[in-house]
Amino acid sequence: MLTHLNGYKREAVLAPLFKMLEATFDLFVPLVMADIVNVGIAAHDFHYILVRCGILLLLAVVGLACSLTAQYFSAKAAVGYSTSLRHALFEHIQRLGFTEMDTMGTSTLITRMTSDINQVQSGLNLFLRLFLRSPFVVVGAMVMAFTVNVRAAWIFVVAIPLLSVVVFGVMVITNPLYKTAQARLDRVLGLTRENLTGVRVVRAFDKEQSEIDRFESANDLLTRMQLHVGHISSLMSPLTYVIINLAIVALLYVGSIEINVGGMASGDVIALVNYMNQILVELVKLANLIVQVSKALACAGRVQAVLDTEPGMEFPAALKGEAPADKAGDAVRFDHVSLTYAGAGAPSLTDISFTAKRGQTIGVIGGTGSGKSSLINLIPRFYDATEGTVEILGRPAQEYPRAALRGSVAVVMQKAQLFGGTIRSNLLWGNKNAADADLWAALETAQAADFVRAKPLGLDEPVEQGGRNLSGGQKQRLTIARALVGKPEILILDDSASALDYATDAALRKALAALPGDLTVFIVSQRAASLQHADQIIVLDDGRMVGLGRHADLLKNCPVYEEIYASQFKKGDAQK
Repeated sequence: MLTHLNGYKREAVLAPLFKMLEATFDLFVPLVMADIVNVGIAAHDFHYILVRCGILLLLAVVGLACSLTAQYFSAKAAVGYSTSLRHALFEHIQRLGFTEMDTMGTSTLITRMTSDINQVQSGLNLFLRLFLRSPFVVVGAMVMAFTVNVRAAWIFVVAIPLLSVVVFGVMVITNPLYKTAQARLDRVLGLTRENLTGVRVVRAFDKEQSEIDRFESANDLLTRMQLHVGHISSLMSPLTYVIINLAIVALLYVGSIEINVGGMASGDVIALVNYMNQILVELVKLANLIVQVSKALACAGRVQAVLDTEPGMEFPAALKGEAPADKAGDAVRFDHVSLTYAGAGAPSLTDISFTAKRGQTIGVIGGTGSGKSSLINLIPRFYDATEGTVEILGRPAQEYPRAALRGSVAVVMQKAQLFGGTIRSNLLWGNKNAADADLWAALETAQAADFVRAKPLGLDEPVEQGGRNLSGGQKQRLTIARALVGKPEILILDDSASALDYATDAALRKALAALPGDLTVFIVSQRAASLQHADQIIVLDDGRMVGLGRHADLLKNCPVYEEIYASQFKKGDAQK
């Protein structure tokens, strides 16, 4: 992670150096004060006092200039570092496969990209400003004390180690607790995200109170952990103040004895007390630095864990050779394919074999949880089959570069997802170089052209995040159009026409069949009526293929398909 600081090496060096310069000027202040008391006040020399006050003012101005310069460089380095790190993390997450995303979870990735990196930025900012200054002042004050009076300076030698034990002891205890607190923050964020995205479902099932209880339980755990860490961290200030004040009492006691025997002047006692106060201030800063750095290190570890997670899939740089001639007509071929998700106890797909030819329409049907989405997710290689082989356009899916494979296979997800912008900007995700004629052609095929023309701004009509200003059917048709803009060779519609009425659904299937070329279409649907005209229908039940054939054949030979069709026909949801 430190490589992201490479572009800010100069700032990372200059910031602590200017802070050390400021600290150096601060260390001279008690000596000037002692000189004012010992010489100027003792001799009632007003001119001498004014000159020394001028020196104090000069030290303050120069110190302020050094401090502001150090603040500028440290802030520039910290913000630049966190920006580079956030970009690298985002880019790395984009390279991760669905398996890694499922394992880690979306909420923790959001926390690590926002809260965790912000903590790292704050920790780095403080570290650059104080990691040299505070120890330098502490050690420097002790050395300067020896120049004032050796016997009194031994009090510093005793006090500083005691203070160090308190400060670093608290750091050792709190560091693992901050990691636990961040993990509990993940849980709170996850619950918040679930409730925001699923608010309609929560209200539909009258689960508001249940969700409130779940959130309060998770938030209470986070609150208690943060309070626990806060209580331990809060011990640092009173303990350091006790040690410092006892040291000041000892200084005054030793100083009074030394003054009586003529070993030191009264101004020297003031200088020593000032040095002790400087140590107190710096150790309080150091304590805050350690608390912040402890949080930052815990958060940095969480960010590093994501960066260390390697994508489970490797994609070749280029497509090599030609597909075998005997497979030139194949679009998709599954050969004894099984799929078990990471961490799952049982396979989601078992021993699936079929071949889809170019230009065919393939239907996939089955009950909820039968493995329909799992099957079609293997085609664009969102997941790798744990057993068997998946071939796309005559060659194994693993031989395709990512861009080539995803360019040949277009997927319309089960949940229609649109991005904030315009209708045009959303459609251009399919092909950023598409002309308006291509966009309108895709809209015509997706049965979306009429409602887009009815919009005041047409293609430039604004789309809110998630398509909130569009109906469910409009969102589904726009996502289908977006997939068609890329002119893929294989189109997968994963239950993406569920919000369309039967007439629009039928018109969509007819328009897809009329497209030029050998477009292979996979239609995943709960409606038997949407699939009955398909060239092949795959019937899934509990991850197994229990039927493969045309509609009429499956009605005779596949009890599962016959049951699905009969249940829908009786309800009027299927057509003869």
